[in-house]
Amino acid sequence: MRTKTVKKNTINVVTLGCSKNVYDSEVLMGQLKANKKQVVHEGEGNIVVINTCGFIDNAKEESVNTILDFVQKKEAGLVDKVFVTGCLSERYKPDLQKEIPNVDEYFGTSELPNLLKALGADYKHELIGERLMTTPKNYAYLKIAEGCDRPCSFCAIPLMRGKHKSTPIENLVTEAEKLAAKGVKELILIAQDLTYYGLDLYKKRNLAELLQALAKVEGIEWIRLHYAFPTGFPMDVLELMKQEPKICNYLDIPLQHISDAILKSMRRGTTQEKTTKLLRDFRATVPNMTIRTTLIVGYPGETEEDFQTLKDWVTAMRFERLGCFTYSHEENTHAYQLEDNVPEEVKQQRASEIMEIQSQISWELNQEKIGQTLRCIIDRKEGSHFIGRTEFDSPDVDNEVLIDASKFYLKVGDFVDIKIEEAADFDLYGVPV
Repeated sequence: MRTKTVKKNTINVVTLGCSKNVYDSEVLMGQLKANKKQVVHEGEGNIVVINTCGFIDNAKEESVNTILDFVQKKEAGLVDKVFVTGCLSERYKPDLQKEIPNVDEYFGTSELPNLLKALGADYKHELIGERLMTTPKNYAYLKIAEGCDRPCSFCAIPLMRGKHKSTPIENLVTEAEKLAAKGVKELILIAQDLTYYGLDLYKKRNLAELLQALAKVEGIEWIRLHYAFPTGFPMDVLELMKQEPKICNYLDIPLQHISDAILKSMRRGTTQEKTTKLLRDFRATVPNMTIRTTLIVGYPGETEEDFQTLKDWVTAMRFERLGCFTYSHEENTHAYQLEDNVPEEVKQQRASEIMEIQSQISWELNQEKIGQTLRCIIDRKEGSHFIGRTEFDSPDVDNEVLIDASKFYLKVGDFVDIKIEEAADFDLYGVPV
């Protein structure tokens, strides 16, 4: 029996994985809407499109479980069709077709026109920058490039996303203008590697020029940089960060490890000495910048000595923001030839130790903010608090500023000056001034 709750001829887009997938889903939904299709994001619909992640084991498991869940719904007559797109189906399409045949069709990461066709829609080239937003209206992700040319041993992204391909500056400016017209105030620039931007199109690293063009867009007040690569970092970007108030004093630069032996095996093209110097140069150029990094523990061959080196370095560098992952052994990557010889419980223990060190650093740095007045953007109201962020914080991954909603009324999407009165490990509490 069909339930009456599922809307007929409605396409439900389900997004898994990173912000790059969020962006892709928004583009897909924008195309569907332009084709006069009924479309919802993670709502109710009789046609389901699952945008999958295939990056590491946990993400793959979540993607497979989501597919199986919707296939069961299809078999029960609760939905009519299930389509799968994104990184998992790019990477494992033949296996998925064999193991989960009841999916109507699988599509890779670069098959948007074919996916649209299967959904009874045409790909419209003229829709540059037209997206159906899934984020709060005040911020949006802006994907400036696709793919990656880096040879990192542990990473499967080039297998799923292909070679680095920059989007032309004029297209990105058009997109930013359209987003600003919808009320977006913060652009979060994303790519597999921001620092490579422009090498293919302009034969030089052109991130600074792109930033200058985006900073001229009226209505955009913050521009945030995510996923920079340390080797060959274009230092003119930092000079611009210092001069241009719209560019947040924030940089996400995943460094992965610091032991020279592990960096070499990871094929990162750098050393502990070079990385430490780079970070000191960052701090010297933009003294009040926030650096976010990501680390991997439990990489093949990581010894207690390597791990101790990493711990000592995290303690010494005092990163404002830091995340830590356990190594995932990914087939067809260069590191897959190595023996995955660090036991799972050791990997988990090492990740916990790193996060414990970071938690203490974060608490100490947050205590220094008590008494300061910080400009915040208000993202949402949750329970009895309005939730805001400073320029030093990205959505979903970083610290938040909580304001008591029973005492103060704030408007979501507005910038407000907040005086910080209390601080915890990862959250600040304050009042509007």
